[in-house]
Amino acid sequence: MNDTPDLNRIAVLVRDVARAELMPRFGRVGESTKADGSVVTEADVVTQRRILEALADSHPAIAQLGEEMDPAAQAAALDECAGGVWCLDPLDGTSNYAGGFPFFAVSLAWIFRGRVELGVVYDPVRDELYAARRGAGASLNGESLRVPDTPVALERSLAIIDFKRLPGALSARLTTRPPFRSQRALGSVALEWCWLAAGRGQIYLHGAQSLWDYAAGSLVLAEAGGAGCLLDALEGTCRDDLRLGKRLAVAAANAGLLAEWRRWLGAPG
Repeated sequence: MNDTPDLNRIAVLVRDVARAELMPRFGRVGESTKADGSVVTEADVVTQRRILEALADSHPAIAQLGEEMDPAAQAAALDECAGGVWCLDPLDGTSNYAGGFPFFAVSLAWIFRGRVELGVVYDPVRDELYAARRGAGASLNGESLRVPDTPVALERSLAIIDFKRLPGALSARLTTRPPFRSQRALGSVALEWCWLAAGRGQIYLHGAQSLWDYAAGSLVLAEAGGAGCLLDALEGTCRDDLRLGKRLAVAAANAGLLAEWRRWLGAPG
């Protein structure tokens, strides 16, 4: 069996499961708290099971890493990279979902030889399906997706920022002396990367996101012409290694704006 994933088929799988499992439960499902303090619902678990079972049938040589798996199983899957590994967040934005806020998504990436090669992010509320393959561009609902060409200065940018996970001093600086025009906090990492790709914001900052949060969305942004950087610390250098553990993410609509944004943040450009 050919285990090279077909982007269109994977996108259809993600879309169909999200429609079947997430939307009927939206606003009608209880939540519980995991050991790390994050929220989980029945929808997370069911969606992960259905997608991973389907992928195991169609691509048995590809390992699987899902957010709702045991950390030891996640680490083992990431090490089994002969055929690559699926990296799945079955419900990115669970707190939004459980709270009735309509901003959440399913995020699925295929990692091969240490790089994200394929990414799909599906927003079932808006029926928006973002997809990307490395070197082949990004799309939104089948149409080519490119970051708008019109340059936007940092002071006129709309910023997408998650303040909760930032150092207090930086949060205070951003709120009292913001270098941007306006700011939003949306609560779904995968969609935040994709909205930047779609021109619905120009700069981005998030203090702690996991591999399953950023894998697919960061590829969508890169293939749409945007620029992103994953860091171990704000003053650090960009890292392209894929591993478990939290990473700080900084991104922008283009490389020049990203460099300006990082200079303001005090990190090397």
